[in-house]
Amino acid sequence: MTDRAGNKGAGVAGYSEANADRRERLRKLAMETIDINKDPYILRNHLGGLECRLCLTLHTNEGSYLAHTQGKKHQTNLARRAAREAKESAHYNSNHLITAGKAAPEAPKKSFIKIGRPGYKITKIREPIIQAVSSDGQQAHSDAVVGGRMGLLFQIHLPQIKEDVIPLHRFMSSFEQRQEMPNRAWQYLVVAAEPYETIAFKLQSKEVDRSQSLLLSSLPNARPKDEPGTWSHWDPDAKSYTIQVLFR
Repeated sequence: MTDRAGNKGAGVAGYSEANADRRERLRKLAMETIDINKDPYILRNHLGGLECRLCLTLHTNEGSYLAHTQGKKHQTNLARRAAREAKESAHYNSNHLITAGKAAPEAPKKSFIKIGRPGYKITKIREPIIQAVSSDGQQAHSDAVVGGRMGLLFQIHLPQIKEDVIPLHRFMSSFEQRQEMPNRAWQYLVVAAEPYETIAFKLQSKEVDRSQSLLLSSLPNARPKDEPGTWSHWDPDAKSYTIQVLFR
C-alpha cells in the first residue's frame, strides 16, 4: 500500500488504488520505450478496440494494451513462447545435422503461372451386368444386360498442360478442405495439373469401389473380369485426363 501524499486525512491507499497507480506507471513507461506499431501481437478489431493475440485479451485503448504488455501474464506468455521456439529450433537443427550428410541434393522446384481452370465433362455411368433370360421355364437361350452399380466418368481437357507434367488426382474428405463447412454427406475428387488451377468435384459420400476386378456377370460360375472399378488414364496425345469412379 502507498501513502496518498497531499491528501490530508485521506489515510492509506487501498489495494485497488495502488494497483491502478502501478498500472499507470507501467503504461507511461511502456509508451516511452515501446513502438506499438512494431508489436506482432497487437490486433485492432472492427469495434475500435485492441486485442492481444498472445494472451487473447481485449483492451479499450493503446494505454491499456501497453500496460498489459508489462504485466505478469503477458511476460509469462512471452517467455513460454520463446522457450518453445528455441526448443523447436534446436530439434530442427539436430535433425538437419543428422540427415544433411545423407540427403541427396534437391532438384529445383518447377514454378508455373496459373492459367485458369481446365474444361471438363462428367457422365453418369452404370456397371453392366449380364443375366440369363429364359422362356417358360425352359433353359436359357439368350443373355440380357442390366444395370449394376452407379458411377461417374470425368473427362478433363488440358490442351495447355506443360511438357513432362502428368495430372494427379485424389479423394478428399469434407473435413480436409477449407472452402466449405464440413459435411459428412460429401467428399471431393481433387485434380491437379500444372499450370492449370487445381479443381475439385463434389461427390456424395459413398464408398468408392477400389477393387481390382469386377463381376460383370450374374450367371452361375461367372469369373471376375480384371478391370478395376475406379481408375484413371492420361492420354498425352489428346491431352485428356479420364477418371472413372464407381461406387459400391
